[in-house]
Order: sequence, then C-alpha cells, then structure tokens
Amino acid sequence: MTERQKMGIDKQSDTAANLQIGPTDQGMVRIYVEGEGIELPLDFDPGEAEEIAEELMAAAEAARAIGKGAKPKPKRR
Repeated sequence: MTERQKMGIDKQSDTAANLQIGPTDQGMVRIYVEGEGIELPLDFDPGEAEEIAEELMAAAEAARAIGKGAKPKPKRR
C-alpha cells in the first residue's frame, strides 16, 4: 500500500494545497482547491455550505481539545 492509499482524515500529510472559498455568479458557494497538478472546484448551495461551516467549527473545537489533552466532544449531526 502506498503512502497516498494510507491517507485518512486523521493522518498527517506533507501535501500542500491552496484553498479559496467564495460565492459564484450562480448563487452557489465554491470551495476551490488547487495543488500538485489538481484544480478542484466544489460548488455547494448556501445551506450545504452552512453545514460544512458547522462541521469545520466542530472539528476545530475537537482539535483544540486534543491539543490540550482532553477528549473531543462527539461530532454533532
């Protein structure tokens, strides 16, 4: 199994990428990822974008807790 195949959500990576987030002219929210020969535009309706934002906030809170040695709270859904 290669390093790329072993990659998971909780594994460290040396891969660098640029991330841009903004509205499109069609009323969508675009998350644009660019790095190592990849350009990935991901469009979401505003409701989906808000759900992603909530998941990011929950992940940031869990990461802070892990950094302080506490157990993270369960993910909210």
